[in-house]
Amino acid sequence: MPIVEAVLAMIAACIGFALIARRTRLPYSVMLVLGGMAIAFIPGIPQVELDPQIALAFFLPPLLQGSAFRTDWREFRHNLRPILFLAVGAVLFTALCIGAVAKWMIPDLPWAAAIALGAIVAPPDAVAATSILQRLRIPRRIVTVLEGESLVNDATALVLYRFAVAAMATAFSPWEAAAAFVVVGAGGIAIGWLGGRAAVWAIPRLRDTLLEVAATFVICFAVFLAAEAVHASGVMAVVTAGLVLGRAAYRDLSANTRQAARAVWGFIEFILNSLVFILIGLQLNAILDRIEGYTAATLIGLALLLSAVLIVSRFLWVVPASWLLRLIPAMRHREPLPPWSHTVVICWAGMRGVVSLAAALALPLDFPARDLLVFLAFCAILATLVLQGTTLGWVIRRLRIEEKRSTTMPWDEAAARTLVAQASLAKLVAHADDPLDGAIARDIMPEYRDRVRLLDGIGQGAVAAERTARLQLRLQALRHGRDRLVRHHAEDGLDDEILHRIGQELDLEELRLRRLLGIAEEI
Repeated sequence: MPIVEAVLAMIAACIGFALIARRTRLPYSVMLVLGGMAIAFIPGIPQVELDPQIALAFFLPPLLQGSAFRTDWREFRHNLRPILFLAVGAVLFTALCIGAVAKWMIPDLPWAAAIALGAIVAPPDAVAATSILQRLRIPRRIVTVLEGESLVNDATALVLYRFAVAAMATAFSPWEAAAAFVVVGAGGIAIGWLGGRAAVWAIPRLRDTLLEVAATFVICFAVFLAAEAVHASGVMAVVTAGLVLGRAAYRDLSANTRQAARAVWGFIEFILNSLVFILIGLQLNAILDRIEGYTAATLIGLALLLSAVLIVSRFLWVVPASWLLRLIPAMRHREPLPPWSHTVVICWAGMRGVVSLAAALALPLDFPARDLLVFLAFCAILATLVLQGTTLGWVIRRLRIEEKRSTTMPWDEAAARTLVAQASLAKLVAHADDPLDGAIARDIMPEYRDRVRLLDGIGQGAVAAERTARLQLRLQALRHGRDRLVRHHAEDGLDDEILHRIGQELDLEELRLRRLLGIAEEI
C-alpha cells in the first residue's frame, strides 16, 4: 500500500504543479522539477530512490514510442542529415568537452570516468524538448530537427556510456568501439523494424479495440527488451517501431482504435511525463546526503562550470559546423544556410532529463567518484531545465521567429479537406443514376457540394465568415439535440446503452465541428 499511496500523492502533486505552471506560464517540466525539489526538503518526507533500471525500461519506451508515433516520417527523413549531425556529432563532441573539463577539474578522476560523465549529460531529452516545444509556435523544421534529435541521441549517449563504464574494467580499442557502435545501432533499428511490422500485421487481426490499444503498449516494451537482451540499442528499437506504427496508423488501424489509442496514450504520456520530472526533483535530497569530502563552494563551482561547458559546447559544435558544411557547393545548393536566429534556437534548446539521471544512477557502486558524478549530472539537468527551459520562449520571441496565428486555414490543410470532399462527392455522383440508391445520393449531394464550395473559398484565401456562421449553427443544433436526448433519457427511461451509443456519435461530431470552428475563431 505505501507505494500506491506514494504514486497517487505524486499524481495529485503533478496536477497541482500543472495548474501553477499554467498560471505562471512556466514550462510544465521545470515546474515539476522545482516542485519535486521543494517536496524533497519537507521535514518527514521519506527519501525517494529512483531505480535506474525502472527509469530506463519502464518510463523511456512508451515516451519514446509516443513521440516517434507522432513524428512525420517524411519530414524526419528529409531532415535526417541535421538530425544525425546533432544526435551523433553534437553528443560525441559534448561528451568529449565535458570529459576534458571534468578531468582538468578533478585530476584524480580516470579518463574513462570523465567520458562517462560526458556521455551521461550530453543528450538533450525527448520528454523535456516535447513538453516545452509543444507550447511554442515556431517554424516546423526547427521542431522536426529538435524532436528528431531527441529521439535518436539517447542511443548515441548510452552506447558511449556503456563503453566508458566497461573501459574502467578492461582496455578497449577505439576502432572496436566505433564498430560496435554501428552494430548496436543497426541491431536496434532492425529489431524495431521487425517488431513494428509484426505489430502492423497482428494488431488489425485482433478485431477488438481494447486489445489493439493494449498491443501498442506491449510492442514498445517488447522491442526495447528484445534489443537490450542482445546488447543492441533499445532506444533505436523503440523509435523505429514507433515510426513504423505511425506510418501505418491511417492505413491499417481502425477508426475506433485510432480514437481510443489517442486518448489512452495521451493520458499515459501525461502521467509518465509528470512522474519523471517530479521524481527528478525528489532525488536531490538523497543525492546530497551521499556526497562527502567536498565543501559547498567546491560543489557549486564544479556544478556551475560543467553546466556552462555543457551549454557552450553545443554552440561550439552547431555554429561552426553548420557554416563549414555550406562550403561544399552541393550542400549549399541543396540545403542553404538557415537564418542565424534558427541556429541560436537549436543551440539553446538543449534541456536534459530522465535519461541523464537514470544513466548517472546506474553507475556501479564502486565507480570512481560515483556520488560526485551523480550530483554533477543532477545539477546539469537542473541548470538546463531551469535556465534554458524557462528562457527558450523568451529567446524565440526576442529573435522574432515565433509564427503568428494564421488568419486563414493553411493552404495544404484546405487542399486536403477539399480533396476528401471532392472524392466523397464524386462517389455520390457515380450513384446518382443508380435505380436503387440514386434518389438518396441526389438528396445528400447538396451538402457535399456545399463543403467543396466552402473549402475552395478557404484555399483561395476567401473570408471565412460564412463558414464560421455555418459551423456555429451546426454546433448549436447538435447541442440542442444532445440536450433533448438527455431529457428523453431522464423523462422517458431511454436505455443507458442507447444513450451512450448516440452520445458518443454526437461527441465525435462535436469534436469535429469544434476543431474546424477553432480554426475560424483564430481569424
